[in-house]
Amino acid sequence: MNENIVKRNTLLAEKVIKGLASRNMTGYYAQTKEEALAKALELIPEGSVITMGGGMSIHEIGLSDALKTGNYDFIDRNAYDNKREAALLAYDADFYLASCNAMTEDGVLVNIDGNSNRVSAIAFGPKKVLFIVSMNKVCDDVDGAMKRARSVAAPINAQRFGLDTPCSKTGSCFNCKSPDTICCQFLVTRYSKHKDRIHVILVGEDLGF
Repeated sequence: MNENIVKRNTLLAEKVIKGLASRNMTGYYAQTKEEALAKALELIPEGSVITMGGGMSIHEIGLSDALKTGNYDFIDRNAYDNKREAALLAYDADFYLASCNAMTEDGVLVNIDGNSNRVSAIAFGPKKVLFIVSMNKVCDDVDGAMKRARSVAAPINAQRFGLDTPCSKTGSCFNCKSPDTICCQFLVTRYSKHKDRIHVILVGEDLGF
């Protein structure tokens, strides 16, 4: 990666981490996927009950594979015929793993969800929530983060799932009410009521959408 991009990401991450701290959340910076994986495994004790949403970033740093093969009680929702049953187990897990659709430079997390299992678990239930967030998702403010979530993340995810939405056909948000829409619930996490619950590993390499 270009050394100027590395420097920019490092400096911006310092600002984001301070913002997270002011919101009762804890941030870390990992320059590479490998460093991010090592930090995540450092934060998750062996024997923990862990589950996750559909965060691509978690797969891309190798965290899901490491947890499946390690000494952890990893709830793999893909192994369940009843997806609702698997989703409900998240609310009593030790760790819930997620990425976010966008976040702000001062530490606000923005997420959009279709079935809402992900945003509801982020908001309440699991003892701890661990986010893996690449620096390409950091925006100036909440308006910018919301725009990124709706105009970048949502269309790509709609295409990934083969959904029949205007954004999957055009790549642009139409604020639609399509039966296939994945923009059903919007969660803006501006503060964590419970200290040490929400942890965010920022990653210098691009991940997810």
